[in-house]
Order: sequence, then C-alpha cells, then structure tokens
Amino acid sequence: MYDIRMAPPAYLQPYLDAVGRHGARFESLLWANPSAQAARFAAIVRWSELEDRVVLDAGCGRADFLEYLHGRGIKPAKYIGIEAVEELAAAAERKNLPRAAIVRGDFINDPTILDRHADVIVFSGSLNTLSSDDFYQTLRLGWEYTESELAFNFLCSPRLASAKHLTWHRRADVLEMAYSWTADVVADDSYRDGDCTVVMRK
Repeated sequence: MYDIRMAPPAYLQPYLDAVGRHGARFESLLWANPSAQAARFAAIVRWSELEDRVVLDAGCGRADFLEYLHGRGIKPAKYIGIEAVEELAAAAERKNLPRAAIVRGDFINDPTILDRHADVIVFSGSLNTLSSDDFYQTLRLGWEYTESELAFNFLCSPRLASAKHLTWHRRADVLEMAYSWTADVVADDSYRDGDCTVVMRK
C-alpha cells in the first residue's frame, strides 16, 4: 500500500502527485474529464456480463465504476475494488456502496491480489501508466485469474498518450495477444479516438 509519504513505483507516481494536488477528487484519477471516464465505462458495460456476478475492479480509484453500474440499474453480486493509493481507497470506502469490498494493494507489485475468484476482472484506466512489459504481464495474469471475462481499456494511439507518464499500445498487437488465448474477443474503439476497450471470454 502506498501513500504520498512513501517512495512509490513509477506507475503510481502520477496518481500520488495528483492526490498531493487535489486530494481524492476526480482530478486525481487522471481522466481527461467525467465524460471520458463514462465513455470507457459504457464500452465495458456494452460488452460485459456484470449483473449478479462477482466483479473485480483493479485500480478502482474511488469506485466510480460501481457507482456508474448502479446508476444504470446493474447490480453485481459482489464488487471487489483493488486500490494502491490510500486516499482513493478511503474515498471508495466512504461511499459505503452495497455489496462492495475495497482491498488495499498494488496488483503490479503483488499480482496474486487479483486471485479473488471473480467472474469478471476489469482494468479501466489502470493500465495506462504501465510499461509495455507490465501491461502485457498484467493482462496475462488477469486472464489467468478471472473465472469468465477480462475487460480492459488501453490507449491505442499516441493521440491520447501525449503526457510522459502514459503508454500506448498498437491495437493489432493487443488483439493478437487476446486471440492467442481465446476466440471470444470483442474490441470496441468506436467511442473515443485513440482508446480501445477489449472484452475476452473463456
């Protein structure tokens, strides 16, 4: 678990810097704006089965994704949010959302934290500061640990990855990886130029 007083890994530093400036407000999630966040959430909802299932949100921030689901009448059987930044984890807990558990931990430093018997593992925005090696390794482990579906979004062009802390990946390379694990893959890049959502099913 990391907070602003500790020496963090590089992929968490942008979030901790933002927390230092903004506290646990929306700006510390590093989304461009609420509509950009909602567009990614909508793409995940469009292609995933989330109702009455165990959903693990890796890098959950303030648990905004669960709030989004509830706002659309989607109720997971259980929501597990994993968050490495203390201020954001505490903000998620303060929401006191039903059937939600917030777990403090870093899924890069300790990937076994993803092993929660979740039906669906979601990475929304939480892969964008990772190196290419960590990105692919995390997806491999997410696929290993999910019981049914893996849903994630990523920056697929340099257009949205101009900040030095962001990393983008070629859509074709990511899909080549996905199809090497399963034939049941959906890729949606219709909602925002430079971003792509992938949902993989076992």
